[in-house]
Amino acid sequence: MNAKTNGRLTQAERTEISDNRMLNAAVRLIVDRGPAVTSLKEVGLLAGYSRGLAGQRFGSKDKLFAFVLRQIGDSWLGQLKKATEKETGLGAILDALDEHYKFCFEAPDHVRAFYTLLFESINAGSELSEIIGNIHNRRHLDVVNWITADSGISEQIKQNADAIAGQFCASVIGIVYAWLANPGDLEATCELHENLKKTMILLLSMATPTQFKPEA
Repeated sequence: MNAKTNGRLTQAERTEISDNRMLNAAVRLIVDRGPAVTSLKEVGLLAGYSRGLAGQRFGSKDKLFAFVLRQIGDSWLGQLKKATEKETGLGAILDALDEHYKFCFEAPDHVRAFYTLLFESINAGSELSEIIGNIHNRRHLDVVNWITADSGISEQIKQNADAIAGQFCASVIGIVYAWLANPGDLEATCELHENLKKTMILLLSMATPTQFKPEA
């Protein structure tokens, strides 16, 4: 008789539950209090465990924050991959922006915690800096690949794929920064996503801005 038929959780299931509780507790504390005053002891207690468990599990705040970045980053990348797996070029980019806004709307605390750690830790000179760099590079490379894989995009534009990807990624981070400053204004955040879509349409089609002016 195995653990399932006995009604007992397997070790993998217990670990998954523990990870989820720890993640949600860390996110709550980062959002409410900020990374500087978030402690391993409080994370363990808020997750429903002993005050020492988070310390045993992670060893340091940097490793806890690395865990938060990886968990949220992997969740976002999985959602993004699913939304864009059949798309290339502009279609993939527009779908990615829709998914990014959806992620902000559906899991705002996780997104706020992720970007708070990103902004505050980018020059930390720690494990977090490497994780943040890897996440940024993966996002950048995704956009480059979407552009270069689309047969409908001209070779001239593809030659600028790296620069376009850089502009796209920087713009998304700017949108998030604006949202963090005004978290209750999702309408403005949505509008910024829509405006970035128009920018990407211009960049990938070599269209002129006048094509997007409303008719008189």
